[in-house]
Amino acid sequence: MNLSYVISGFAVGILVGLTGVGGGSLMTPLLTLLFGVSPTVAVGTDLAFASITKATGTFTHKLRGTVNWPIVKLLCIGALPSALLATLGLHYFGALNKEIGQIIRYTIACSVLLTVVALLFKAKMLSWLNSHPEKQLTGAALTIATILTGAVLGVLVTVSSIGAGAIGATMLVLLYPHLSSAEIAGTDIAYAVPLTAIAAIGHWWLGSIHWALLATLLLGSLPGITLGSLAARAVPERFLRILLASTLTLVAAKLIS
Repeated sequence: MNLSYVISGFAVGILVGLTGVGGGSLMTPLLTLLFGVSPTVAVGTDLAFASITKATGTFTHKLRGTVNWPIVKLLCIGALPSALLATLGLHYFGALNKEIGQIIRYTIACSVLLTVVALLFKAKMLSWLNSHPEKQLTGAALTIATILTGAVLGVLVTVSSIGAGAIGATMLVLLYPHLSSAEIAGTDIAYAVPLTAIAAIGHWWLGSIHWALLATLLLGSLPGITLGSLAARAVPERFLRILLASTLTLVAAKLIS
């Protein structure tokens, strides 16, 4: 067992528990940059990791009644077919091909930067929407926008393993500003369970999941998430968001360079 993987999983788990940001934004770049794991294998392994951890979170939110199932259904209508198509695309072009790996590396970087935008500007975007209620989507337009959002996230998650955390939550806030923070979190996690599961199965088919690595990451991250969640109230949220956004920006720059 590689102890450095367990420690990394623990550190990422603490950050996820503290900030609520999806582990993919942290774990996938970490595996690629620090441990030299192939981008495709890093994505596949992280997706398998996410499908397990998010299933636990969904069960908790279901018990609390903080999942909006009609929205989950609309997101899945868009996300699941696009995840399957993205998997077929990776198979066609060669998921473990070096050139495709480089493209995936750049996709990870772009997804990380989108996460940074979501972290820094979500509150401002929500404030603007609340002060301009006429700009909020309703009816058929809202339904279509939700399905399209799911489709885009389905591709992002399958190719980069990033998107079902801060990015997905931010899109839900913009589409459904009336939802509570708990409902946003619960709905975001709930639709991500089938999405990450299908994407993970696709990467299993592609041969891009490192099972021993997955086991060591889980060993470290599960207690890390628990400790981070317990400590979250003691750390100023603004400080955490700025620290995380700065770190992710540096990570994205390193991935592109």
